[in-house]
Amino acid sequence: MSIILPVLNEADNLACLGRSPNRNLPGVEWIVVDGGSQDNSVGIAETWADQVVTGFRGRAAQMNAGASSARGRALLFLHADTRLPGNFADFVETLGRESPLWGFFPVELQPGSPMLRVIARMMNWRSRLTSVATGDQTIFIRRDVFQRVDGYPPLPLMEDVAISKQLRKLAKPYIWPSPVVSSSRRWQQAGVIRTMVLMWYLRLLFVLGVSPTTLHKRYYGS
Repeated sequence: MSIILPVLNEADNLACLGRSPNRNLPGVEWIVVDGGSQDNSVGIAETWADQVVTGFRGRAAQMNAGASSARGRALLFLHADTRLPGNFADFVETLGRESPLWGFFPVELQPGSPMLRVIARMMNWRSRLTSVATGDQTIFIRRDVFQRVDGYPPLPLMEDVAISKQLRKLAKPYIWPSPVVSSSRRWQQAGVIRTMVLMWYLRLLFVLGVSPTTLHKRYYGS
């Protein structure tokens, strides 16, 4: 398996990942793809990652670049502020044995709150119902299937939704029962309710055909 991390100014999170017990699992390759960080992300990644790829900007482009360098039969796309479950070694063994085409994890948001727990349950329920995952849910794809759908579409936002919709045409997603733990920092910084409404609004606009470039500007600012 190749774990691909698209990063931009994630030095602290990369340092934590380098100390993770999952770092040294046999048969697991770690690839960090930097999008032009101004901090020490590249230097820290070079101390522990199996590969560090630079020169790409934009999450979709970074994930595709990592996939093109990967040696694993399965590709797992991990955000730097997301932590894998404690039974990840069991997941790797199961994935090697069953070889599902694609899938994702349920998500837990930390630091948590009653509202964030409700939001996480809603996210997990929605993804199970629709077979559409977000990047926070750590999508994994068999490499030959990733190549069949031509990788992530070159979108500045909603690339995870777009590839999920392609993949669900091929097979139902395999959902590992244990959650990944994703940082709630953006929820807390912008306000939990405001962030939830914004995300649902952007997803609706995407379904209605609004340009991902426009959505990117609304999400991140111009």
